[in-house]
Amino acid sequence: MTMIAIGLIGLASAGVYLWRRRFIDALLVLVAAAALAGIGGNFSLPHTAAKGPLTGDGLTEAQWRDLSARPLAWTVPASPVLRLDFPRRLTLGRMFTFTIHRDKPGAARLQLLAENKQVIAEASGSAASLSVQWLPPAAELLVLRARLLDAAGNTLAEGPVPLNVVDAAPLRVQGRFAAPSFDLRVLNELLANSGALLDWQVTLGKTVTRSETAREPMAAPNLLIIDAAWFERASESARAALLAQGTPLVILGANASDTRIWQRAMQLDLKPQADGRVAGALAMPVAPFNPVAGTWTAGDGTFWTRGRITWVGVGDWHRLAISQPRQLALWWQGVLDGAGVKVEQDVTWEEPREMAFAGQRLELCAQGAKGDAVFPSLQQKIVWQRRLDKADASCVAVWPRQAGWLKMEGKGGETYVFDAADWPQWQAAQRRDATSRYLARTAAPAAIGSTPLPAWPFALLFTLAMLALWWRERGRLA
Repeated sequence: MTMIAIGLIGLASAGVYLWRRRFIDALLVLVAAAALAGIGGNFSLPHTAAKGPLTGDGLTEAQWRDLSARPLAWTVPASPVLRLDFPRRLTLGRMFTFTIHRDKPGAARLQLLAENKQVIAEASGSAASLSVQWLPPAAELLVLRARLLDAAGNTLAEGPVPLNVVDAAPLRVQGRFAAPSFDLRVLNELLANSGALLDWQVTLGKTVTRSETAREPMAAPNLLIIDAAWFERASESARAALLAQGTPLVILGANASDTRIWQRAMQLDLKPQADGRVAGALAMPVAPFNPVAGTWTAGDGTFWTRGRITWVGVGDWHRLAISQPRQLALWWQGVLDGAGVKVEQDVTWEEPREMAFAGQRLELCAQGAKGDAVFPSLQQKIVWQRRLDKADASCVAVWPRQAGWLKMEGKGGETYVFDAADWPQWQAAQRRDATSRYLARTAAPAAIGSTPLPAWPFALLFTLAMLALWWRERGRLA
């Protein structure tokens, strides 16, 4: 509508001047109207942006970061790639999971090999993704190998799998129990073998209590464990003090008997369970009473959680300590994870986004890192620096000189540098992903007719035409 109004007013004004036979003034009016239309019309010039050609899989993330943004003409290659998913750092006692993702499903076999070339885990299937699991026995630097075989046993891909297994920070556990049992003894041994600091008290009689103090001074506990009988026999003030601590609380429910106390103390609705019923993959006997489905979230059928409180609804796990010790330890780890138990780490390392290679920039980031990062093999000392795009993390950048473990002074800072010939299909996948991210953050190239005309020339032309018309009118009046 604005453009139509400008056109009609311009034509009417020019018509008046033409009727008076003032042709130059009519021309100035048309020029001014055209310039005003140009200001408000958002006109564009025909233009086709030139795109830089790019072939192959593209570049790595580190290489793209060193280049300025520019539009590219790139087509993703059709050759198959592999994507590997595994943690580079793992806390001792955690299960290591290695997953390989393929473009297309098909019968295949995945093997995980130890440093002595012995197969330590194997899986087969036809899905696009295959996974193997392995529990490291000790804290150490490892370079395992993974091998992908087809249905005929031919090797499709093989390469190193670096793994830095680190010791866990000791868990600080306070335990209070109304009666001794084999289950408590096994749980005590599991926690002690993990390096936990234990403040353990077991009531043996009305006036007799067996206590186990921590091997070193212990700060506030980050895990509380009680059995149901202790809570039922405790005073109201002791229960209130326990619940007010705000620390993750695990309740062993096998010896619960008074459901009214639980309903009154923490609004926990317990229901009787059928005798002889078992739960979970380890098929442990179910406790006499367990939470009713509702506000409590069921874990794997053996425990329930609500906030920071966890109810363990099975017993007799001591029978598995000899027959299935590994599975029992992993089950307890799952219970503690479900309870939200966290151990504070002085430094939390961030997983590298890509494979590191010799001669290419390697960026290492960590939360809680302070001072200098020292690399003995590089003879370099670099100050940790904060990054705007890394929340609460500091980073350093280095250029490794050779493949293998690049060690940093301190615990957990080791990073593996791959050889240029390692995992070529994984390298291709990472380059394609990095190139796609680069194109996504690069401004889209302008299409035909998308280059807008600047407004200032039209404004200048409109001003000059109106000034000339004013000057002519002023001279005519004079």
